[in-house]
Amino acid sequence: MGYEEIGGTLGVVQHQELPPAVALEERAAPRFTLLIRTAKLVCGRAEYLCVIRDVSAEGISVRLFHPLPPVEQLPADIDSRFVLEMQTGDRHPVRSIWEKPGEAGFQFLTPVDVEQMIRRSSRFPKRELRFAAELPVKLAISGAKYHAVLHNISQQGAMIETGEHLKIAQTMWIESRTMPDIEAKVRWRQGERYGLIFDTTFRIGDLAEIVHALQKRTSGPAHS
Repeated sequence: MGYEEIGGTLGVVQHQELPPAVALEERAAPRFTLLIRTAKLVCGRAEYLCVIRDVSAEGISVRLFHPLPPVEQLPADIDSRFVLEMQTGDRHPVRSIWEKPGEAGFQFLTPVDVEQMIRRSSRFPKRELRFAAELPVKLAISGAKYHAVLHNISQQGAMIETGEHLKIAQTMWIESRTMPDIEAKVRWRQGERYGLIFDTTFRIGDLAEIVHALQKRTSGPAHS
């Protein structure tokens, strides 16, 4: 029994046999594989881009792009706890169980209806995962440069704040030493805050590198 979407980015396959392994992978609950489903792990102020590999009622395993912070570096009130944020906006508290290079396993801390999670991932429109930035940047517009703060970033866009008045559909280049320069266009504005859409979509791995660089800029025990 399982779910598959032919030719799509989502595939869900129930594993009939569980190989002997450690932690989550040796549990009795049926596991389902979600293909190419990005998610966000939040731990304190730190955020990590990941890709879901498989999920069961008890836990989940993910592909990592960078190591998670060691438990001894976490604040005492966190104690290896993370929040898994899905592209549907659903959030699930989880606890780190195991980690090895490039992957990790987590235990759900609250009951999870796996089939409902799968249905929501399939039927609900995906929202772009946004990562906090608070990064000073420069906007290059028609030969002039203006100061701005990039508040968050996703694969396809960002939200900035600037005292300069920008027009809807105005194009610009965002320049920073922390991330590659990228061309963007104004999609919406609210006061001094503007939503931008990028001319080029970041690949998942490239976005993970940017997020990791942003983490290193911010001091604090919750960051690697």
